[in-house]
Amino acid sequence: MKKLINDVSAVVPDMLDGLAAFNPGLSLLQGSTIIVRADAEAAAALGEVALISGGGSGHEPAHGGYVGPGMLSAAVAGEVFTSPSTDAVLDAIRAVAGPAGVLLIVKNYTGDRFNFGLAAEIARAEGIAVEMVTVADDVALSASGEHAGRRGLAGTVFVHKIAGAAAAEGLPLSEVTQIARDAAASIGTMGVALTPCTVPAAGKPGFTLADDEIEWGLGIHGEPGVERGALVSADAIVERLLAKIVDDLKLKADDRVALLVNNLGGTPSSELSIVAGSALRALAARHIIVERAWSGTFLSALEMAGVSLTLMRVDDQRLARLDAAATTSAWPALSGRVAQVSVKQAPAAPIAASGARLSRESALRRVIEAVCARLLEVEPELTEMDQRVGDGDLGISMSRAAHSILQEIDTYPAESAPADVLRTMSATIRRVVGGTSGPLYAVMLLRAAAALDEAHEPDAKVWSKAFTAAVAGVMELGGAQPGNRTMVDALHPAAVALNVALDKGLSAGDALNAAVDAATQGAEATAQMHPRLGRSSYVGDRALGFADPGAHAVALWLGAIESTLRVDRS
Repeated sequence: MKKLINDVSAVVPDMLDGLAAFNPGLSLLQGSTIIVRADAEAAAALGEVALISGGGSGHEPAHGGYVGPGMLSAAVAGEVFTSPSTDAVLDAIRAVAGPAGVLLIVKNYTGDRFNFGLAAEIARAEGIAVEMVTVADDVALSASGEHAGRRGLAGTVFVHKIAGAAAAEGLPLSEVTQIARDAAASIGTMGVALTPCTVPAAGKPGFTLADDEIEWGLGIHGEPGVERGALVSADAIVERLLAKIVDDLKLKADDRVALLVNNLGGTPSSELSIVAGSALRALAARHIIVERAWSGTFLSALEMAGVSLTLMRVDDQRLARLDAAATTSAWPALSGRVAQVSVKQAPAAPIAASGARLSRESALRRVIEAVCARLLEVEPELTEMDQRVGDGDLGISMSRAAHSILQEIDTYPAESAPADVLRTMSATIRRVVGGTSGPLYAVMLLRAAAALDEAHEPDAKVWSKAFTAAVAGVMELGGAQPGNRTMVDALHPAAVALNVALDKGLSAGDALNAAVDAATQGAEATAQMHPRLGRSSYVGDRALGFADPGAHAVALWLGAIESTLRVDRS
């Protein structure tokens, strides 16, 4: 287990110390694990209903992140994934209660219900007006069955927001309670996990998943879900989650909802955005109106990778409460309004003149297709190599370039203008491939095209000159020299070998074979070179023993060219 903690027994108090220290609007009740609004006493004196939530820790930013004006008055934190004690909840009630009373918002877990419920009973006996609303938004579980009831999930945050706005309006406890209860009844949530999570005290994951497995309908405490299945696309995951929620809430066309796309803890922002976009499209396809939508980490399960989706029915009044101001550390400042962000792209300037296109029988086309096929074939190999010494994107970048070229090759100019073919390929690559390899291959093709422009009928020596110019372009743009452990360590010796062989009077085939051998040897030699440029330079001596993936890719596609032309000659 690797976690940034001091001591397993001090995780919760250490976490709350940091939270309170960085948020002047919050206070940590002395000697407790209770976060309260710094102005809680003043709010209570003004007649505002106090709202308290909480539960086991490990769900950050819930619940301390929602303490503040417009949301919670206090949050009671238990140990990780463990309900706080009755006395802790009672201390929170006493700390923030005023004449208007207190509403407890509780997720539907047995320990939470018992401890919050008992604290409410004791507080009432002391003369404090206390009500409790239980949130059970987990649609993965049937409403009745052999279980403790539907669990409270990320939809609880919507209840915090709606009830908090109602309390800020100065409504009495009975009305705030009913508003919260109605909101809870209008919410459905379902989640999916890609990885388990590790409770610090346990020191090992709560369950295991294979690399190609996901867990459907899990809770937020690391417990397994209702079904384990194969990993599928983000669109497929979103479709299944939403189908279950929509069915449970009995949503139909033209119904209005708020959407919450919740990170369970370890999901990258890029993947969360993919899921968010997919959810909006899936709801639009059902003609369900998304009035508000938020995406982020709202209620997590430690470092679990995965997401949950929440829908809440809304009307104008509920929307107004979602829009009401709230000053907390976790509720997003964004309005939640869904915008149309796609804009029409300006057309690119045409590269090639209209006219004849690259024929399927031409040698140039066969070479291009052979190179693309080889790069697609070796994508896993290049990816694995690049993961050892770089950022792991080379295989994907080469594959993306190959796919795009094959998709567009029918639009390329005729083989009678090879320079135009190379320029068009360069345009394809620079449009679809970023990173380092995209511009390097694009300039390589542009420099080669410029050299070919100077020849009336390009022969082997002209192509060799074009290749040399291409390598020079890579070296100028990238700043690499032979020995720097880059693709140049395969390109440069290949260009030299090709020129030398042709100058000696060797056939084009033998010269090309010599170039492939030189590139292969150059790529292999990079395994003993200290990296000085590119991502490998950050790895340092750990890259030793592994060939540079960019140089290896050069040797592979040069080999594909040689093999294709050899077949043509035979």
